[in-house]
Amino acid sequence: MRRKQIWQIGILVLAMTVGALAQSWENNNPVHLRGTISDVSAANVAPPGPWVIPGTWSLNLKGDSGKAEFSASLSMEESDYWVLANSKDPNDPQVRNPHTHHVELVNGVVTPLSNGFRVTGPATVTANGGPAPFGPNSTVQIDITGGALVPYSNIKVTFGGDAVAHLGMQPLDGVVRSVGR
Repeated sequence: MRRKQIWQIGILVLAMTVGALAQSWENNNPVHLRGTISDVSAANVAPPGPWVIPGTWSLNLKGDSGKAEFSASLSMEESDYWVLANSKDPNDPQVRNPHTHHVELVNGVVTPLSNGFRVTGPATVTANGGPAPFGPNSTVQIDITGGALVPYSNIKVTFGGDAVAHLGMQPLDGVVRSVGR
């Protein structure tokens, strides 16, 4: 009889420990993050460049599964530098070649960083709501980092694969505006 009680107590302690660990992870890690991107590409990206690239993004961590979903809505247009360097009419918005890109990552792999975390995986990138002309095979790396006062404050989005031809190899920088659980 005593063995059975010890066994039951052991199972109860194990269950409480696992529950506490899960709750600790949930309390110490964000689940929903949102923010903005505001960057300018290098001049040699998808000539003619550089491009002004603002947008919004959201990232949802899927509990303790090690997976996340990411989406971003980006606008792109030629910079003032390009307009002036190419003797274009700065009053004509169409000379800036405005267009949009939507980026989606499903089941991205989450890995910890010393000052945040990283999400990587294959991405779907559109152009003006349709297939991107640079091709369908793109990857994305999202780094969410911060410091002692604001643990999740910065985002860097780095493209790989086909998207590099248009969005470049340099990360797009932005900020984390909200963190929720």
